[in-house]
Amino acid sequence: MSPQASAGEPATYGLILAGGLARRMGGGDKALLRIGKETILERTIATLGAQCAGLLINANGDVSRFSRFARPVVADDIAGFAGPLAGILAGLDWVAANAPKSEWVLSVPGDCPFLPRDLVARLHAARIASELPLACAQSGEWRHPVVGLWAVALRHDLRRALDGGTRKIEAWTRIHGAAPAQWPATPVDPFFNVNTPEDLAQAERIARRGA
Repeated sequence: MSPQASAGEPATYGLILAGGLARRMGGGDKALLRIGKETILERTIATLGAQCAGLLINANGDVSRFSRFARPVVADDIAGFAGPLAGILAGLDWVAANAPKSEWVLSVPGDCPFLPRDLVARLHAARIASELPLACAQSGEWRHPVVGLWAVALRHDLRRALDGGTRKIEAWTRIHGAAPAQWPATPVDPFFNVNTPEDLAQAERIARRGA
């Protein structure tokens, strides 16, 4: 485990899903949008770096746009744009091959600038308390299936599901069971995500308040 990773949790690798199409932002990489002096990706790396054994970026296309972040970049290997499940599978396969001491992967979207600093700990706690193999975040009444904890050992089952046409995260997690880990949604939802220019402006205001 990395010396930065939480010593009290199982070795958990962080996976930042930056492969979305960003249609409502007019295309491009939402993770590279700036909030103040930092990109969302920089903020995410800073938050997860202290929680995870290592960090990995899932993105498709030219990987050189992420070269300055000095993190491995893995692309989907499922044909077509199969959504976040394909990115999660790519991350699980990469970790199994390159970081075998990490039996867990934490996935987060690349457009959430205010992720909590206890994300890994609380997801593991929810999983253990519920005796379920997976966990996902919830704020208020909203579940966030992309913010999830995944067992690397389930990667073969996930590939079979994707090959069979499954695309929605909750359609697959429902089979195994995913424990919700709860966070308050106020005063700032820690899973606020930037989908539109208006969201980006709101994120700027939140950041200026020191959230």
